Amino acid sequence: MFWNGKARRLSYKKLCFAVFGFTTLVIYTILFNNCVLSKVHGVFSAEPLLFDRDTFNKKAKNTASGYNGETHVRLIPLITWSNNTKYRFISKNSLKPIRRLPDALVIGVKKSGTRALLEFLRLHPDVRAAGSEVHFFDKYYHKGFNWYRKKMPPTLEGQVTMEKTPSYFVTKEVPQRVKQMNPSTKLLIVVRDPVTRAISDYTQAASKKKNRSFMQSFECLAFVKGTGFSVVDTSWGPVRIGVYARHLTKWLKYFPLKQLLFVSGERLIRDPAAEMARVQDFLGLKRVVTEKHFYFNSTKGFPCLMKSEGRPRPHCLGKTKGRNHPYINQKAIERLKEFYRPFNLRFYQMTGINFGWS
Repeated sequence: MFWNGKARRLSYKKLCFAVFGFTTLVIYTILFNNCVLSKVHGVFSAEPLLFDRDTFNKKAKNTASGYNGETHVRLIPLITWSNNTKYRFISKNSLKPIRRLPDALVIGVKKSGTRALLEFLRLHPDVRAAGSEVHFFDKYYHKGFNWYRKKMPPTLEGQVTMEKTPSYFVTKEVPQRVKQMNPSTKLLIVVRDPVTRAISDYTQAASKKKNRSFMQSFECLAFVKGTGFSVVDTSWGPVRIGVYARHLTKWLKYFPLKQLLFVSGERLIRDPAAEMARVQDFLGLKRVVTEKHFYFNSTKGFPCLMKSEGRPRPHCLGKTKGRNHPYINQKAIERLKEFYRPFNLRFYQMTGINFGWS
């Protein structure tokens, strides 16, 4: 009888434990399923992508202060806001590349290093540029902005769209036209010693002549005929372009100085990484293009690329870059330096930069 009573008590305890365990399992299963369903709904519904940031922060604050009967799951994308908020939500449209009007323009100056600058910028993953000079604002403005947009490369949201046409800097109508497109456009101007620039301009023109023997010398074109080296011919394009102060005055009528970045053509050769750091800062880009992207080619006399967009091997910009200049009479060079000196000083004052041209 004693053992039978004890067995009954043990069986009763086991039954109680079994009932308690089963009841607890059922309750936890119900709670777990509700939690899972709530989280799944929060992840897969489109709602988190629809409400704005203020609404989200308000909901997050309520949730953090205590349980309010709702479960919220915060999605954390990888693209950051431009202001103080660390994360933002991204939509499908921001992941689709589209053609946009340019955010920044390399507007000049011809034969100062504009091609090198653009190729160096192409190394940056957040920069996309038109492949060739579009000449929209000086030659094809009548075609309209839709035509211009189609000339731009597809870009993702947050990438910088760029275009380079050096003749923009010296064309009278261009500043106003660029402002009409976007008053916030960032403008990059590559400048170089105007005497060296003029000789380089002449050298390029001579290289395109089929019969160079019929082309006049640099000295004959740079000075008024019959005056020797005394009167500079300011109507000749290669000379006129180098009067930077006059051209800059037209741009400053439409754009504040803070929207213009002046890149030294000499420094772009001597220390490309340092100059590219300035350019990337100006464009609001992370400093990705650094010393590791360049090597110096002693034959050409300027830096070349370790790799570039679509070309993983070291290479220089091309056969047309780094041409040997013809011999120019030293008296002609000295007279041109004298001619440019007051214009250079004025340019230094306007930009706040002493480029060191003698």
